[in-house]
Parts: sequence; C-alpha cells; structure tokens
Amino acid sequence: MFQQLDLYPGLRKTLEDLGLDTATDVQAATVTAALEGKDLLVGARTGTGKTLAYLVPTIHALASDTLPRHPGTLALILAPTRELARQVARQAEQLTSRTPLNTLLLTGGEPFKIQVAELRKAPEIVVATPGRLLELMEKQAVDLSVLRVLVVDEADRVLEMGFGQDIETIAGAANPERQTLLLSATLGRTGMGALEKTLLRDPLRIDLSAEQAQTIRHCVMLADDRSHKNEELVWLLRNQPFRRALVFANTRENAERLFTLARAQNLEAGVLHGEKSHDARKAIMERFSHGRMNILIASDVAARGLDIPDVELVINVDLPRRGDDYTHRVGRTGRMGREGVAISLVEPGEWNRMIDIQRYLKLTFERMEVEALLGKFRGPKQTRKSGKTVGKKKREKAVEKPGAKRKTPARKSSAKKPAKRKQSPITGEETLRKKR
Repeated sequence: MFQQLDLYPGLRKTLEDLGLDTATDVQAATVTAALEGKDLLVGARTGTGKTLAYLVPTIHALASDTLPRHPGTLALILAPTRELARQVARQAEQLTSRTPLNTLLLTGGEPFKIQVAELRKAPEIVVATPGRLLELMEKQAVDLSVLRVLVVDEADRVLEMGFGQDIETIAGAANPERQTLLLSATLGRTGMGALEKTLLRDPLRIDLSAEQAQTIRHCVMLADDRSHKNEELVWLLRNQPFRRALVFANTRENAERLFTLARAQNLEAGVLHGEKSHDARKAIMERFSHGRMNILIASDVAARGLDIPDVELVINVDLPRRGDDYTHRVGRTGRMGREGVAISLVEPGEWNRMIDIQRYLKLTFERMEVEALLGKFRGPKQTRKSGKTVGKKKREKAVEKPGAKRKTPARKSSAKKPAKRKQSPITGEETLRKKR
C-alpha cells in the first residue's frame, strides 16, 4: 500500500528498505484519511501497527512542506508512559532518517536542563509524556503556537492514569487550527467521549477495536487455588515453547512473589512493577529485549506501552479485572501477523469474571489441560444461561421440591481438620504439588 501512495521520497525509500509495503487494517484505514488532514478517532487493539498509521502521514505532511529555518514544534505525540514514548521516538527517528525533520524525546527521569537546551534547537517532532511536557511548558520552554499535528496515543491508558486534564491543558495551549489524532486500543473507556469533544473537530471515527487477532490462541487453565497456579505456571514456563514470555499479575506484591518463584525454579526471569526506578526498568527492558532473559513478570501498570518483538506467550496468573485490560495484555503477542498464545489461569472465584471477559470481547477461551496437573475444580457444578456460576441460594432453590420443608443443616463434624501443608521456604506459599 505505502508504495502506491505519493509519499515524500525519503520516507518512501525508508519504508521500502524496512520492508514495510503491506499495510495492516488500521494503517489502511487511517493513513489516507490522515493525509487528507482530517481529525481522527481511531480504535484498534494493541500490536496492529497504530504507531506507523499516524507517523507516516505526519512525517509526509511536514517533510513535504517548505518549512522556515526554525519553525518550532510542528508535531507533538503524547504517550502515557516513558517506555511507549521511547519506542515511538525511536520509530520516528528511523522514519525521518532521509528527511530534514528532527525528533526530540521528552520524558521524566532525564535531565531537565538538557531537555530545555534541546528544545531551543526547535525540533519539528516532539514525543513526550504529559507530566514532563507540562513541567517544561510551565518554564516557558515549549512553544505549541505553530503546532500542525497533535497525536494522543493509547488514549484509554492516558485516561486510566489520570492524565485527561493534562491532555486538555496541553491541547488548550496548542494551535487551534492543528490536526488532531486520538488513538486507543478501546473506545469505550469512561471519559473518552469528553476527550473527543474537547480535542477533535468533526472527526472521522475508525473503530477496529472489537476485532481480535486471528493469530492469537486464547486458552484457559482451571486451578484450585494460588498454590495450584504456581504449579501450572512453572510447568508452562518449562514446557510451553516460546522465545519470550510475559507473565501478568494484578499487584506489585504478586509480581514479586512470582518472580521469587521463577528464580527459585532456575528460570531466567525479571520483574517490572510501579515501584521500580527508571534506571532499573530501563536495565530490565534492555535485558529482556536483547534476549539475556526470556521471561518478564509484570503488573499492568508496569507493562503499559511495552512493544517487544517475538513475545510468543502471555500468561495471566491473575485474571485481568476488565476486558480492556485483557486486550492490552494479550496484545503483546500475535503482533503484526505473528502467532502467539495467551493462557489465563482461572480459579473458582475468577470464573464469572472470565465469562464477562469472553462476552465483552466476543471470545471463546479454549480449555487447556495437563493430565499431571488436573485439580478438583473442573468448572462450576451449575451455571446460568450466561455461563456464570449459580449462587448458593439459587442452587438450594433448584433442588428443593415445591412445598417441601427445608432441611436443617447438619452440625459441623468435630473431627480434626487435616494438617496444613508445609510452607515453601522460598515463596511462603504451599509447596508445589508433585502429583495430583
């Protein structure tokens, strides 16, 4: 597709050298509309090529114009996390290598004075996180008065992280005649409508967010409890083929616990969560990206914006709280047409949430079983039409005959409770079961 477009020659040559000729669905739907100068609201799942979808038309438009010597910031790309901003900046630098355009990355964790000095050089493209950009704006170091293109990437994550008001403040200081592109993995996020009304003018809406990758195999393994999940996780990391694997936990504490478990099993793993320093996060990501370790255990907060090639396996040890979170997690695999596997470990208390996620995303999870790891929980005994578990009271009503008296519940047995299993000296959890 890109070779058929009348793009800036240097940009077209770079795309050709990178082998980027065939466009993804979101690129095919977005690039032409963006080249026409329209405001866009784009919904497409993670890993479908949204970054290229907005960089190509933006770079073409700026490189094709006759620009004054020091025009100031002409394109501003806002990303919710440092990792995503860094990845976007790298791709922008690559695509502008044969153009007169310069790219500057502005994130926290980097020297403030150096960033101010770089801004004085008037780079045409700025990629930034909202917090650091606002700090620089307060120091009068950023001029957005001649801005031509504003891009907000991963808008749903921007809202989730509480940057909605910051984005509106930044947009309010920018050239009102600019083109604005709002991109998100999901468009149903609370606050998205308000952001759309504030930022966009008569936008074209492109919604591919409901489309799930045909290259991802969605699986579920049932577990009795957390200790059982430990066993399943270790088995999967030792037996499931993968080049790189991402393991997700819902909390920092659980991510650390799983990291300790993995290291105790001599697995090459690292851990990312919100308490990690900027330097520590950077070092871990470099090790993972360069293959010095092949397993990354992360919380949702830490994994936002990650764009790592060759992730072939995603394991949800903790089931995500919402369908949108599931989309973001599993979107780390099966990217750009490659195959991937997403496996969710589900214990009884998570069954109904699993059903909600399936219905919301219009998915059907494939049941995955390992004979040596089969437990007692094989699914709820009774379910509603929706597939959800029937509550205790409804189960009692279902077995009662009309007019029959309710039986008095039997007294609890006075027999001794079975002794607790030994605690693992490594994780504080029950030791891994050898047999089931």
